[in-house]
Amino acid sequence: MNAKGQIHGIDGSVIRARGSRGFIMGEMVKVGAEGLIGEVIGVEEGCVTIQVFENTTGLRPGDAVTGSGKPLCVTLGPGIISNIFDGIERPLRKIEELTGKFIARGAKVDSLDMERGWDVTVTAMEGDIVSPGGVIATVPESASVTHKIMVPPGVSGEIVSIRPSGPYTLRDPIAVVKTKSGGKRELYLWQEWPIRAPRPVAAKHPASVPLITGQRIIDTLFPIAKGGTAAVPGGFGTGKTMTQHQIAKWSDADIIIYIGCGERGNEMTQVLEEFTELIDPRGGRPLMDRTMLIANTSNMPVAAREASIYTGITIAEYYRDMGCHVAIMADSTSRWAEALRELSGRLEEMPAEEGFPAYLSSRLAAFYERAAYVRNLNGTEGSVSIIGAVSPQGGDFSEPVTQNTKRFVKSFWTLDRALAYARHFPAINWLTSYSEYTEDMENWYDDNVGKDFSSFRRRIVNILTEESRLMEIVKLIGADVLPDGQRLTLEIARVVRLGFIQQNAYHKHDTYVPMAKQRLMMELILYLYDKAKALIDAGVAMSAVRSSGIFERIIAVKFEVGNDEPEKFTEYKVEIDKFYDEVYASDIG
Repeated sequence: MNAKGQIHGIDGSVIRARGSRGFIMGEMVKVGAEGLIGEVIGVEEGCVTIQVFENTTGLRPGDAVTGSGKPLCVTLGPGIISNIFDGIERPLRKIEELTGKFIARGAKVDSLDMERGWDVTVTAMEGDIVSPGGVIATVPESASVTHKIMVPPGVSGEIVSIRPSGPYTLRDPIAVVKTKSGGKRELYLWQEWPIRAPRPVAAKHPASVPLITGQRIIDTLFPIAKGGTAAVPGGFGTGKTMTQHQIAKWSDADIIIYIGCGERGNEMTQVLEEFTELIDPRGGRPLMDRTMLIANTSNMPVAAREASIYTGITIAEYYRDMGCHVAIMADSTSRWAEALRELSGRLEEMPAEEGFPAYLSSRLAAFYERAAYVRNLNGTEGSVSIIGAVSPQGGDFSEPVTQNTKRFVKSFWTLDRALAYARHFPAINWLTSYSEYTEDMENWYDDNVGKDFSSFRRRIVNILTEESRLMEIVKLIGADVLPDGQRLTLEIARVVRLGFIQQNAYHKHDTYVPMAKQRLMMELILYLYDKAKALIDAGVAMSAVRSSGIFERIIAVKFEVGNDEPEKFTEYKVEIDKFYDEVYASDIG
């Protein structure tokens, strides 16, 4: 029998109720006459504390609280892809049809359309022995995604009956399994899973395969692995959302989950409009055919904002279990942390740094640690990669959310306000960013891109680092006093910055660059560097080398060479050789 109680205290989204001792920690409850959804977050003798995921205006002491007997769960099944949910997996389009533009309190709507018919292809047979994760049917969820109907975790046994292939709704049982205990369990096209519990896997693999994004500064200098974690910290206007848009559109992930967590309503509206209009370059279909959005704006209840990232990561794990590679864009974890802080204050907990709760770091760790490259229970391999935006107030990276996030992610892409204001995008600062995945994935680069890729990368990083050191001198005494060799380093660093790191998201050749072309671009820049250095070493003045215009020609390569035109790089090498011969002949010969 479900536990029952009565409200005796209300503090914003946090309420306290007295009554039955049957409530359990983490249990989902319904509050008041409208049945507002809440979650038990504290249990004491004769009293429970509940966070409510909806507006509590109108509740009063004495209103009923009814337990569900189960934790807060999401419904997992066909219909997730292309959908837009709030933080607790309520479909916003359906709510709009029922209540208008604003979400009404206590709106009763199924997470997935239980009446929609799906074309089900049954792949299991009566008499088969199934175990958790086993695939019993498939459903074409969209033109880009084939949904696998899996045996839920914790269920195993013999299929004693199964329906033939055909059209079914989510209400129709597909199979009946006789469990090892002798009981029978009906299997549907959907299953439920608690959002705060990671889904089980057979094994976790080390990060060894990159998530290819097509963005040169990420793929080459600061890569993220499939199953890896990355943070994108930056102040207002530095391009966090645009960076995530580019990754969502061009990365080689199978599924994209975008979590708009506590962002301003107009920004979230822009995201929703742009994502629904984007065309997937992988198949020419709408990008929404392999995308799911969670919209939880800053004017929505903070408790639902706190739950939204767990809703997103649980859905991601579900598709990972099918053998998909999933990329999560969490925008932004700072707003999620602010929700934690507000709830903590209402619970009268002792605050830590800047008012955030003392458990901020452990909550961030629990979220990012659910990213992994795994072998699933059904033998397939899949991954969940997390890319979290961080919005430090005033661009102060020393604040608690940024610093704690830095502890748990292995790729850190610092967005620089000065670069953004100079219209240098992506505005990722190459001196303060880092990736701990580069060495782990060197074997992959050697086998799939080229044996020299890693050495090229190291030389490019060294040039940028040397430029930073030399610029300290230039600021003090000017560039004219530097020897020609160091002035050449500054010039080549400029070519690297403008011709390789800077990338135009709106240019057909530059918005996405495959790994092979990235290697060729690095090779070309370093070839120019070696030839120019040979001239300097031979006594040619730097002014003569610069006046040839060859540096500007190489910077323009990113716009002039298409992704399917690798042969053109040979032509540019010939042009560099010609430059070398002409300058050498005029100054030395």
